[in-house]
Amino acid sequence: MSTETGTRTPEAAAEPPPAGASAKERAPQGHRRLLTRRDRLILGLMAGVPTLVHLALVWVAALASVALAFTTWDGIGFGSITWVGLDNFRQLFTDNPQFWPAVQHNVVWFVVLILIPTPLGLFLAVQLDKRIRFSRVYQTAFFLPVVVSFAVIGFVWQLVYNPDTGLINSLIGANEPGHYIDWIGDPDLNLWAVLIAASWRHTGYMMILYLAGLKGVDPSLREASALDGANEWQTFRHVVFPTLRPTNTIVLVVTIIESLRAFDLVFVFNGGAHGTELLSILVTDNIIGESSRIGYGSAIAVVLLLISLGVIIPYLVSTFRKERRS
Repeated sequence: MSTETGTRTPEAAAEPPPAGASAKERAPQGHRRLLTRRDRLILGLMAGVPTLVHLALVWVAALASVALAFTTWDGIGFGSITWVGLDNFRQLFTDNPQFWPAVQHNVVWFVVLILIPTPLGLFLAVQLDKRIRFSRVYQTAFFLPVVVSFAVIGFVWQLVYNPDTGLINSLIGANEPGHYIDWIGDPDLNLWAVLIAASWRHTGYMMILYLAGLKGVDPSLREASALDGANEWQTFRHVVFPTLRPTNTIVLVVTIIESLRAFDLVFVFNGGAHGTELLSILVTDNIIGESSRIGYGSAIAVVLLLISLGVIIPYLVSTFRKERRS
């Protein structure tokens, strides 16, 4: 047999192509494509500019807030900054009549979000996971409030709670003179009115999180449970729900963060006054309010930061440990 059709030897394979061969006929040789100076400049800008912005707006601002918490400053000139040590925190815990009610309202905010919209979101996720007809339409409808900003939600619910022309008072007949129910102005009602609006939005958020978790459940587990004679509720309780433990952890952390960062909705409703005080509202009132007590407002922000870190750090530690084990 001719050697042209036989197997080429390694020596023959290593020989370079003839000088007259075209680029298409040459065997591709391994090579590295070095970045040009322009490429390195563009990559540096793409990575460096966002990093600098992140450092300036997040880390530098956070550290500056921690430092200002131990000072008094009216915001006019850096020369007016005066070191006071722990006086801001001492005054905050002992002399501020709004601080502890604000802490209580944040706790109530968390309890309501974890007890009402979270189970409701789980229920909707379970129903939508059954692949019923028009499930995509339902998902979009339930998730739409999450896409809308809190400010817009606040304006919409203001129309619902309007004492004169609002939907609720019109339905219950409380829109006549002498029978008005002021859902926003009454200190005994306004916090719960705001929480209903917040729960309306939070339900869609929880639905999406649980729906993503349900998609990761192994179908063979449900099939095995059905073969063992378990009904739908028993399968969910003993098989499906235990597998949602990672999702439950995420839901818990997200709900705590949502309860701590609550601001927009309350601020749109009534500015955080008359029974709707929150820690975030106190920070804003002291930093950009009429008195402009930046040091005192920073002290409140530091308290809020410490509470947030107390939730986030254990979650991150647990997540990193699971990644190392896997």
